[in-house]
Amino acid sequence: MALIIRNATLDDVPSILAIVNHAILFSTANYNYEIQTLATQMQWFQDKKKANFPILVAEFDSEVIGFGTYGTFREKIGYQFTVEHSIYVSESHIGKGVGKLVLSHLISTAKTDGYHVMIGAIDAENKDSIAFHEKFGFTVSGTISEVGFKFDRWLDLVLMQLILK
Repeated sequence: MALIIRNATLDDVPSILAIVNHAILFSTANYNYEIQTLATQMQWFQDKKKANFPILVAEFDSEVIGFGTYGTFREKIGYQFTVEHSIYVSESHIGKGVGKLVLSHLISTAKTDGYHVMIGAIDAENKDSIAFHEKFGFTVSGTISEVGFKFDRWLDLVLMQLILK
């Protein structure tokens, strides 16, 4: 069966939640400490939909194995043409092209939606994610040192941007 990218539905939220919670517990891809609840993830889904932001899922053999979305970069009106994206892939499917398909679709959607810049905020130790984004034309805009704290250590955050054309 083929890998498909599609718009997420409410039925996908438990699978999205499992992927997010794994990242919270075992990585610095997400700086939260506590796992999310189903209610919290449902509210996140509703908020994204209400704001007309996409939530895309990667599905393989009827299983959600990854997802991506984007949303408001900053609240001030001057940032209205800039979005910040997130991509998560289940641990068992990392490195198999899932993220590539999700990001390709997100970039295309952002262009169609009239956005000018897409931002990625990536933990500085995640060299694979930085290299992954560079393959799509993202460039490093800067590093914010010791801005996060997780797993008993300070974390640096790399900001990457893609000017959408």
